[in-house]
Amino acid sequence: MLLEFRTENYKSFKDELVFSMMRAPKQSGLDYSLFEPKVGAAVYKVLCSAVLYGPNASGKTNVIGAMDTFKTIILRGNIRNGTEREFPNAAAYNLELIPNNVTEDKLPVGFSITFIEDGVLVEYTLQADIGGFMEKNYRRKIIFEQLKINNKVIFTREGGLSFDSLATVKGYLVNEFGKNKDSAISLAASNLEDEELFLTNGFKTMFSTKLVALITGWLDNKFMVIYRADSMQLIRKFADPKAKSVYIEKTLNEAAGLFGVTSNMLGYAVDDSKTDAKLHSIFQDFNKENGFAMPADVFESYGTVRFVNIFPLVVSAIINGGTLVVDEFDASIHPMALMSIINIFHNDEININQAQLVFNTHNPIFLNSNLFRRDELKFTERDDETGFSTHYSLSDFGTAGENGVRKNEDYLKNYFVSHYGAIKDIDFTPIFENLISERKEV
Repeated sequence: MLLEFRTENYKSFKDELVFSMMRAPKQSGLDYSLFEPKVGAAVYKVLCSAVLYGPNASGKTNVIGAMDTFKTIILRGNIRNGTEREFPNAAAYNLELIPNNVTEDKLPVGFSITFIEDGVLVEYTLQADIGGFMEKNYRRKIIFEQLKINNKVIFTREGGLSFDSLATVKGYLVNEFGKNKDSAISLAASNLEDEELFLTNGFKTMFSTKLVALITGWLDNKFMVIYRADSMQLIRKFADPKAKSVYIEKTLNEAAGLFGVTSNMLGYAVDDSKTDAKLHSIFQDFNKENGFAMPADVFESYGTVRFVNIFPLVVSAIINGGTLVVDEFDASIHPMALMSIINIFHNDEININQAQLVFNTHNPIFLNSNLFRRDELKFTERDDETGFSTHYSLSDFGTAGENGVRKNEDYLKNYFVSHYGAIKDIDFTPIFENLISERKEV
């Protein structure tokens, strides 16, 4: 489960962004929104969910984009540009798009993630010098890299390479490592590549394939970051798929039926090329035995397609204890369906594997003290003069004093009177007044 994510000099966030899923101090209420995983003797109090608010262009999507970019870099194993271009987050494969485009300083880009997987507390930090915004031919270099396991430093890369507590990961080290420890460390230090992550290259091959597999496995399978959910199209892969076949999933159709899809079924159809199966609407043709199918985005509403694409990810998170992070999770989906999904994550009897849900939104209905804790309600806003974004939680206001936020306050009302910031007073009237005035003068 995710505990914390940090980034700096990522797009609109020049200063360090700290996105925390840890319980804020002196917060009470909604105990169902808290997990208490143990790592050794330590107990961590972790949030089940978080919802992120802010006006357009404030940096909400950049928070999710930074998570997606960092995940992609780790799984790729280097800070070179990627070759896969079909994903909507261009910064994940064109790294020259990452640095803030306002500052003239060539500041390093920083990322850090802390999570718990299989009873192990992992903290991995990376800093890279990738030049300035859109500087494509800059010679990139990793300037800092560190791995901590259970709060003990395993290795640090800063100029050179040093190791601290390999005893902490003794059970994860490769066979016969003890006999070759000194030579492995020496070889690793002399073979560092400027653009390659030591974690997924040298450390993986010479020290611990098993530990790196635990880290990358969580990132690949349980840290589900959906950047630009409006462009998401779920594609399923089946073992040995048969051409011109349709695969029906019972759970998906049960959920679609509750959502309102009752005149047809939904399934994944494989075309003649026997490649990936895509979502289709399935109809019964009473003049034929097998019926027929058409692409779902042709027949179904936009909201239905978005729901059906997202729902399997919700199922995966709940079943596997994953962390689901979604950009504009609520777009075009009815609030009752959204509330039901949120309640599933908050239901201790169903969410037994401690799954997490994080999303950004413009919908004010979630600003409710009976639905989300103060430390689960998060905001971004952007300074009009500098162009830099900042991030904070409702719990950062405290509970005392003039600006304090009490548990039973009307969060929605206070937000719309700009008590918490992260909102803009927008009035397009002057634009139209000028247009009308100009036309009268002609």
